[in-house]
Amino acid sequence: MSDADKILQTGRRVITEEAAALTQLADSLGDGFSAAVDLLLQVKGRVILSGMGKSGHIARKIAATFASTGTPAHFVHPAEASHGDLGMMTSGDVVLVLSNSGETPELVDLVNYTRRFGIPMIGVASRPDSSLLQQADVKIVLPQTGEACGYGVVPTSSTTMTLALGDALAVALMEFRKFTPENFREFHPGGKLGAQLARVADLMHSENEVPTVSASTPMTDTLLTISQKGFGVVAVTDEERSLIGIVTDGDLRRHMSGLLDRTAGEVMTRTPTIVSPNMLAAEALALMNNRKITCVFATDEAQNNKVLGILHIHDCLRAGVV
Repeated sequence: MSDADKILQTGRRVITEEAAALTQLADSLGDGFSAAVDLLLQVKGRVILSGMGKSGHIARKIAATFASTGTPAHFVHPAEASHGDLGMMTSGDVVLVLSNSGETPELVDLVNYTRRFGIPMIGVASRPDSSLLQQADVKIVLPQTGEACGYGVVPTSSTTMTLALGDALAVALMEFRKFTPENFREFHPGGKLGAQLARVADLMHSENEVPTVSASTPMTDTLLTISQKGFGVVAVTDEERSLIGIVTDGDLRRHMSGLLDRTAGEVMTRTPTIVSPNMLAAEALALMNNRKITCVFATDEAQNNKVLGILHIHDCLRAGVV
């Protein structure tokens, strides 16, 4: 067997063993998991995550996942807690402590603090008789599986299980709180994810930026509005600002003969493509691509398609919407 084959064999073995550990974890979930979710749903303050070493790294990730999905949370390092950071925990909080063995000495002061001040604590460990789980108000016991390192000493399967457990808790909380993609975007306004969850209303031009004319506006003035606003299109609206048509470059070409003697109402397209301000910008972009157009007007259907804004394909691209 070549070295490359041996490397692949090792990689596949580790992933297979960790996948098996996750299956064991899923099968082992019971009342402790349900009780933990119930407790987290009731918290009035924040969820405090803590753990030492690799468990601490997992705890940080779980705290970040909670915070981004509607459950206020932050990480407290157990060693720093013993030097003043215990004050970050209050009676309205819930503490979630991770420790594979359940005997991590650095956690003692933090655990004692929760007991002293009656702060509810959820313990996660692989030994039911461990000090951590004996003290915990809610206990989640991890399956005792071998680590994927082959020697049983490097945290691999155990940390993978703990990470998955944190995701399971976060998603359960999301579902019970009916946490939506719109809520998720509030915590992710930047980056690729924020762009994909952006609404038309977030990117569209509104108020005085929107090119509009009345049906009786002479084409000489209509052309001036198109030129001034810079979108290559103008909305034709009634007195209530309801959309009745649009004038595009294509309409101008179709009416070249005697164009300047006509009005916007005579030249306009009467059934233009429109979008809702609440539509995802990604959907609006797909619509523009499919229709081979560069702009769409956003209207309020409840107010007879009152024009609220205009979205240009470049607005989507600049925001990173694809």
